[in-house]
Amino acid sequence: MAIHPIEYRYGTEEMRNIWETDNKLQKMLDVEAALSEAEAQLNMIPKDAAAEIKSKASIKFVTSKRVSEIEAETNHDIASIVKALAEVCENDAGEYVHFGATSNDIIDTSQSLLFKESISVLKGRLTELLKIILELAEKNKKNVCIGRTHGQHALPTTYGMKFAIWADELHRQINRLDQCSERLCVGMMTGAVGTTAALGIEGLAVHKKVSKLLNLKPVLISNQVVQRDAHAEFIMDLANIASTLEKMALEIRNLQRTELDEVGESFDPRKQVGSSTMPHKMNPITAERICGISRVIRAYVAPALQNNPLWHERDLTNSSCERIILPESCMLTDYIIKLSLKLFNNLVFKPVNIERNLNLSHGLIMAERVMAELTRKGVGRQTAYALVRVCALDANEKGIGLKEVISSNPEVTKYLSSEEIEEIMDPHTYIGSAVQMVDNVLAESKEWL
Repeated sequence: MAIHPIEYRYGTEEMRNIWETDNKLQKMLDVEAALSEAEAQLNMIPKDAAAEIKSKASIKFVTSKRVSEIEAETNHDIASIVKALAEVCENDAGEYVHFGATSNDIIDTSQSLLFKESISVLKGRLTELLKIILELAEKNKKNVCIGRTHGQHALPTTYGMKFAIWADELHRQINRLDQCSERLCVGMMTGAVGTTAALGIEGLAVHKKVSKLLNLKPVLISNQVVQRDAHAEFIMDLANIASTLEKMALEIRNLQRTELDEVGESFDPRKQVGSSTMPHKMNPITAERICGISRVIRAYVAPALQNNPLWHERDLTNSSCERIILPESCMLTDYIIKLSLKLFNNLVFKPVNIERNLNLSHGLIMAERVMAELTRKGVGRQTAYALVRVCALDANEKGIGLKEVISSNPEVTKYLSSEEIEEIMDPHTYIGSAVQMVDNVLAESKEWL
């Protein structure tokens, strides 16, 4: 019976396949095979023994079922894998399995292989999402809307600006994954407490060869574990990605509110149901799920940081914790990226409502522009500010348009003609460098992609 929602509700097949039991076991067997191959190349074990170990280091021969049977007796996961591999090797090849290694050599190195696969999937999806957001930025770079600060109407902006800002941030998140991968995806074959003592004079050579065979960078120095600062960095990067996706989804949720209703996620009324009791409801459930799951991902940052300080050369307090937070963080992050693809691939824009909200304040949002134009005409900035503020308060109190008030104020009309006031009060022409900044992002994105 499935218990965890990851098993049946959340997650993607691609990421599940990376972290499922058989793939994890295969990665550990790959490390054991690389170890024997490296040792054979350095004449530490017979070459035919290494060849036999490599040929049997597969879940076709070493099954999860058999490993579990042995672990039920030994109560040690890596020792169980070593025994299961050794017993399927012919002749005396099994005697050379795991020579000179300790458990975390296998665990940490195989986890690096899992991280590489996971990061590849995450980067692929993030890049796909980045392309969608860039397309939305291009299509909407002149789509003028009201900008809000503190939840209040501020100045005109464009939807292109919103999307371009997100695209720039997504690009930084992809870069962070690349940078983290350099530190995270490392090989380790340094033995108990990290000195390579059991491997003798060839210890460092074995360490480097194993990493090279697995296409990993060998860790420069370790104790019995790869230090967990890089693991914590990875979880923090996933949490950071989740915060970006939540930011994007939260904006769509707000813009879909009944009072605003400018942009929202698609809803198929022929099939989809918004509420079990309110027939009219069309809720932003995809965006809400992104926001909800992002909280879980961010919650794993604290245990990831706590996994770094261990007793002396190692203890096991990180192990049980990582069995939960590493796969779940990867699976849930991948899942909300996929939800984001669905959300932004199917956005619904409502131009009439966008325009309605742009003009909702009856011109009050143009007060800054009036002040700036008066200053350009020779009025002191502070004086202009005070004058326009009086006009804005008057318009707000009387419930009339700012244009009407300033057009009848002699202190304003002394400097601005009616034609100039007409132009000044048009919000569509007060977006500054918005279009150029979006174009700059689009130009830069050609290098990103």
